[in-house]
Amino acid sequence: MKPTDLVLTPTGLRFLGRRFPCTIGRGGLTSRKAEGDGATPRGVHGLVGMLYRPDRIARPADWALPIKPGDLWSDDVRDEDYNMMVRAPHNFSHEDLRRADPMYDLVILTNWNWPYPVKGRGSAIFIHQWRGPGRPTAGCIGLRRDHLRWIAPRINHSSRLVIA
Repeated sequence: MKPTDLVLTPTGLRFLGRRFPCTIGRGGLTSRKAEGDGATPRGVHGLVGMLYRPDRIARPADWALPIKPGDLWSDDVRDEDYNMMVRAPHNFSHEDLRRADPMYDLVILTNWNWPYPVKGRGSAIFIHQWRGPGRPTAGCIGLRRDHLRWIAPRINHSSRLVIA
């Protein structure tokens, strides 16, 4: 492992010699991820993108892309664009990336089940702002807002999310 890897430990997310409290999926950790199970998948996951709300925060890294009105993420196994970013209107189940709350103001995308998704294996695993300490996600990694904003400009394309 490299210092620029984000490593999930029992005491938080380790990155660049620091530990950050975090939350994981309500279904705990799993080696057999399935759509809707709420679990966080074990493994070594590449960090493949970063999205941010330009109306709420400054660009966190030069490679971050803005979340625009109408940006969605498909989580419907019937959709040919399953586990991909899509645009509204979209006739399949999806998540709105431009949320009213601040949870997706800054999103780090992993390569979980992407770019060639296996239907039913689970849609996107993001690193995003948490709802609060001890409040689980739907399978993603949640961090305090200030911690997420500290981490974002320091990761690079060789950084990984390591969940043992």
